[in-house]
Order: sequence, then C-alpha cells, then structure tokens
Amino acid sequence: MEPQPEHAGPSISLASYSSLIGGNRNFRRLWLAQIVSEIGDWFYTLSIYTLLLQLTGHASSVALALVLQVLPQTMVGPAAGVINDRLRRKHVMIAADLVRFGVVLAMLLVRSRSMVWLVYPLLLAETFMAAFFEPARSAVIPNIAAKGEVLIANTLSSATWSVNLLIGASVGGVVAAFFGRDAVFILNALSFLASAVLIGGMRFVEPHAQSAAPLHPRDLADFAPVLEGIRYVRNHRTLLPTVFAKAGELMIGPSWVIFTVMGAHEFAVHWHNADPARGSMLGMSILLGGRGLGALVGPLFSAPWAGRSDRRLQLGILFGYLIVAVGYGTLGSCRTVWMASACAMLAHMGGSTVWVFSTTLLQLHTEDRFRGRVFSADLGFSMLTIAVGAYLCGRLLDAGVAARTIATGTGLIMLLPAALWAFAMRSRKET
Repeated sequence: MEPQPEHAGPSISLASYSSLIGGNRNFRRLWLAQIVSEIGDWFYTLSIYTLLLQLTGHASSVALALVLQVLPQTMVGPAAGVINDRLRRKHVMIAADLVRFGVVLAMLLVRSRSMVWLVYPLLLAETFMAAFFEPARSAVIPNIAAKGEVLIANTLSSATWSVNLLIGASVGGVVAAFFGRDAVFILNALSFLASAVLIGGMRFVEPHAQSAAPLHPRDLADFAPVLEGIRYVRNHRTLLPTVFAKAGELMIGPSWVIFTVMGAHEFAVHWHNADPARGSMLGMSILLGGRGLGALVGPLFSAPWAGRSDRRLQLGILFGYLIVAVGYGTLGSCRTVWMASACAMLAHMGGSTVWVFSTTLLQLHTEDRFRGRVFSADLGFSMLTIAVGAYLCGRLLDAGVAARTIATGTGLIMLLPAALWAFAMRSRKET
C-alpha cells in the first residue's frame, strides 16, 4: 500500500525548527554535518571556477567543470539507487565523505596551467561520491523525523544550504583572495572528514537494509531493481511528475557560468585597489550571496503557507517556477552588482521553494524500500538538465553571446516547466 501523507498537522513556526534540532539527536548530527561540509563546498567551488577562468581564459572551462560536477550523477544514478536501497544509507554517506576528503586534498597538486587537466578527473571522482551521498541523505529524513516533521526538516535543510551558500560565497571569496586557494582546499577536505564523524554518531533503524538480501558486485549489472523502480514511479500519479520537478529548474546550470562571467567582466568590485582577480572573486561572491539569501528566504516564507497540503505544495512549485522566470528575465537589464544580486535573490526564492516542496512530496509518497531509487532518479534528472544548461551557456558565451542576453533568455525558458507543471496539476485534479 502506498504511504498516505497526513494533511493536518501543527503549524510551522520558529519553535518547530528549534524543537526538531533540540529534540532529535539524529537530525541534529545530520544537520551539523551538512553545515560543515557545505560551507567548505562553497569556499571550494568559488576557488575552482575562478582558477579555471584565470588559467584558461574560457567560459567553457567553467562550464565543463560544472558538467563534470553534475552529469556523472545522472549516469551513476541507477547503481547509486540500488546500493542505497540495499545497504545502510548511513554507511554509504560515511564512505562517500571519506573518499571526497582524499579527492579534495589532491586539488592541491594543481599549481599551474600545465596541471589544469587534473582538476577534471578529480571533479569527476568527487561527483561520483556525491551521487551516492545526496540520495542517501534525502532518503533517511523520513527514518529520523516524524511525518509531521518532514517538511520542517526539508525547509531547515534548504535554509541551511542557503545560509551556507551565503557564508561560503561571501566569506569564501575573501578567504581565497587573501589567504590563497590552498587554504580553501584544505578547509573543504577537513569539512568532509568532520561530516563523516558526525554521521557516524547517528543511531536509527533502516528497515530497507534489514530486509534486503546481501549485495553482490554482480547485482550492480542487474537492471531488474531499476525497472521495478521505474514501474513504481510510473504507476503513481503524484510521484511521476514530481520526480522531474527539480529537472525543471533550467536556470541552475546557466547560473553558475553567468555569475562567474558577470562577476569577472561586468561586476568586478574595485575595492581598495584590489587586483582584477580579487575584484572578480568579490563580484562573484556578491552575486552568489544574493542567490543564497533568496534560497534562504523562499522556503521559510512558503512552508508555513503550504503546511502539509499536497495541493499547496504543488501550487508552490508552480509559483516557484514563475518567480524564477521573473528574476532571470530582469537580470539581463541590471546595471549594478547590487541590482543583479537582488534579481538573483528573487529568482532563487522561487527555485528553492520548488526544490523543498518537490522533495517533501517525494518523501511523503514513497515507500522506504524504493526511496533510494526514487531520489537517485530525482537527482539524476536534475543533474542532467544542469549539465546541459551549463554546457550550452558556456558555448554561447564563447561564441560571443552576451551574458545579459543569456540571463534574459533563461528567464523566458523557465515558462516552459511552469506550463508543463500546470498541465500535470490539472491532469491530477481531473483524475
């Protein structure tokens, strides 16, 4: 029998978040792990992208880096889903963190243009680990939180992601500019080690692992569990459109390339005679800071309105797409870094709402034994559109298309997923 979400529940307030953190030890450790690792990630991402742009001079190098950070998650998704549905997800997360600790330390070897090639296989290895970690983290939320706490947990996780982006992007640019990239790489590596320690202290039951048969290497080549997962999603009228909702955030891939290029060429901060490289990093930091602030504010305002109503969660996704369209549609006309940052904030208020609400709908409607496969598919589809968007954006920029034009076009394209989601909502209502 499919799990049925409860529609009545306590209102979401500041006390709800405080109670979840203070009263739920497992979630608290998972939340702290998220904080330390994500702040390190944002420090690191900023350094990687500006390093590539400076050493190669091509926007496509940044786009390729982003593709390698996301596209492999689509390819490895089926295997990651099967593993997360057969093994303890806690152990999967710890293993992924330990491997990423070593991978990020190896970035210290990139010292010159002749060593740039090493960035790409290292990013690829890190991405493979993220493909196992992220579905596991999403899948364990219903195991460690009560049904009435699922939306609260997701909203808090999203708000934390946004604060981490705000801190990591804003402070990370300063740290990299004044202390060097090596310091950033070391901090990020240590953050993965701290995350593994925190997750190792979690204690919770994982029913799917207790009833699953032992996993053998040959099982990774067996597509029967993958096909079983596809049939499960296809036959569920709520899961089928929702598993594609994050893939509809077509602005995510282009945003990284656009913000990097705009920060370097149009909104570089000329502060206290800072050299061009540092001014570019500070400009990009301000744009990413606006994005992080928007992603923080969006779900905090929309979650109390949605509560645990399926209909409102679905409407929130539709409104989120439309807000993204407005934000990016106006970004191309901004003349100052602060106006551009405000547009990024508006757009990602909508984008984070789509992310949180679609995650919540999947968690409330998916059985535990399928959760790993469902969230691997959810992540895989999303990473595919991010990779394609980043690649196309990089090629267009190198072909001479203005970043402002691409930003405006991205806003217009966001009307397509909005229309498709509205059609899916209408179809569900009619059935």
